[in-house]
Amino acid sequence: MKRLLTACVAALVAARLAAPVAARAHAQAIYGGDDRIDVYQTGNAQLRSLADSTVALFHSDDVATQGDEARLRTRIYGDSMQMCPQEPFFDQPVGAVCSGSLVAPDVIMTAGHCVLAADKCKDVKFVFGFAIKEKGQDATKIPAGDVYGCKEIIGGEQDYDGADWALVRLDRRVAGHAPLKLNLSGKIDKGAPVFAIGHPVGLPTKIAGGARVRDASNPAVFVANLDTYVHNSGSAVFSAETNLVEGILVRGARDFAFDPVGQCQFSIRCEDGDCQGEDVTRIAKVADTIPAAEHAARAVQLEPRIVAILAALEAGAHP
Repeated sequence: MKRLLTACVAALVAARLAAPVAARAHAQAIYGGDDRIDVYQTGNAQLRSLADSTVALFHSDDVATQGDEARLRTRIYGDSMQMCPQEPFFDQPVGAVCSGSLVAPDVIMTAGHCVLAADKCKDVKFVFGFAIKEKGQDATKIPAGDVYGCKEIIGGEQDYDGADWALVRLDRRVAGHAPLKLNLSGKIDKGAPVFAIGHPVGLPTKIAGGARVRDASNPAVFVANLDTYVHNSGSAVFSAETNLVEGILVRGARDFAFDPVGQCQFSIRCEDGDCQGEDVTRIAKVADTIPAAEHAARAVQLEPRIVAILAALEAGAHP
């Protein structure tokens, strides 16, 4: 998730810091090269479609609707967070406080810590389309119809060492965006390729690929070397082989360090196998709650090949 310094440089900077940057409980980081891209930077129609089914969570006060248009109150990433000039996306707007995805016609899946606190959900707007789909696009202006409110919390869990998830019923059914398909088997192996789509540091939608599962031993979460940051929390994490949702990004390593010479922050960079990795709540922790959101109808239809595999597994056969 975050960009790492080499061990020597990190040690030097740490020694010179007068006031160390506090670690964030739900922060994430960069592993190896920074694989984040904007939506316009991919020609892959499937990736663009998946991104179209994800949402940014904004504080209600930061969304102003006038007629058919909604305007998002944001600030410039680099200036507002005192980032070093070479930081990617320096001039882009930030404002999202969490990420999420559509898993049923009126249901958003996100991290529990984003919405489960008392009255927190009611203070959130779920915004589709906070993305740069064409180079130079103003991501802060979107159709008013792409802004939704919270009707109720269907279910959730917030274990800081385990599963962290929430399902939110919106104030109306979503138009123009399709629910994502999920890997309801809940099985994923170490080494499996994965990617995330969400809002690192509150930026417009970023697709972060080039990652793999590092640890799949925990039944509640798996660990991957995803390039994600704070406010990526709630992002859908997908299999790069099937494009099915495998889980929800919930926490990870520290994002930034401070350069005392340049008086600016920079992203911490880890080697692919280093640092703590990024925790992803397994979709199996959430899946049983999704049918209730659809009044006992399955929230998403799996591809026939996946259905056959699941049926074979339940029967004890090997597909």
